[in-house]
Amino acid sequence: MKIGKLPEQVLLRSVLKQVEHRREEVLMGPGVGQDCAVLGLGPDEVFVLSADPITGTVRDIGSHSIHITANDLAASGAEPVGVMLTVLLPGQTEEVWLREMMRDVEETCRALHIEVLGGHTEITDVVKQPLICVAGVGRVKKGQQVLTSGLKPGHDLIVTKWIALEGTSIIAKEREKELYEVLPKGFVDTAKGFDQYLSVLPESRIAVAHGVSAMHDITEGGIFGALWEFGEGAGVGLDVDLKKIPIRQESVEVCERYGLNPYMLMSSGSMLIGTSRGAALVRALEDAGIPAALIGQATDKADRILRNGDEIRYLDRPQSDELYRLL
Repeated sequence: MKIGKLPEQVLLRSVLKQVEHRREEVLMGPGVGQDCAVLGLGPDEVFVLSADPITGTVRDIGSHSIHITANDLAASGAEPVGVMLTVLLPGQTEEVWLREMMRDVEETCRALHIEVLGGHTEITDVVKQPLICVAGVGRVKKGQQVLTSGLKPGHDLIVTKWIALEGTSIIAKEREKELYEVLPKGFVDTAKGFDQYLSVLPESRIAVAHGVSAMHDITEGGIFGALWEFGEGAGVGLDVDLKKIPIRQESVEVCERYGLNPYMLMSSGSMLIGTSRGAALVRALEDAGIPAALIGQATDKADRILRNGDEIRYLDRPQSDELYRLL
């Protein structure tokens, strides 16, 4: 496609035609010449906003972009309402790829009951691969926002599902042929399918109803990055048992194949939660079919400790995600 804004006919048939209206809060959505969306807001509610660039993958970038932004909103205790998309594409992009990407976006929005509100789509030689920047909007009752600063000493730390889900899925898809040569096909296919777990909306709803002090979706930098940001945001210390952090064997094997640290690998699909009633929340999550593990506590000390049996180490500041080192 030619450099510049999408031609109107391409915008209509490959972008706007893929988008459906489903949220009553959306009073005006995307359209030709329409630069802004209009949302209704309840008298006792506030909107929560989030923004993310999706750079770690091109394959399945549509669904990844929606899940990551929706997860950010859910970690604040908000119900995701809609997203604004800025899509920058290199000149060699085929229109059929754009159409399929938008169908992927819409399918994910439909599953999460959120809506594409609008945005901008452009062909540019500034990027060498497709880039999606997503701005998300969610709603929450006034005074019920969940902030990282709510984590207090003595509160339990919980991790839902398993760490490294997102990174494992991306690597398994991008390095599929290589992995088939060293691992069983069914094993690799299972790892590729980890993207089915990317949404943390179900656990966030249960956690909010249960009563939590803080939540953080575990994204770039993995569980180590999320733990550091948790401690920094609340100004507390941490005492974490590495052996209790849940991880799938598929992630272990894939990371070992490429010499990666799974604790520093993108982990969308897993939520880090702080609560004063950890054991009860773990039971509530597991009763709903969501695996969860209590991995440690917040402390009133400055140290952020990682225990591995008798060995003790200290959590470092977040490093670059392992996925970037590989891909």
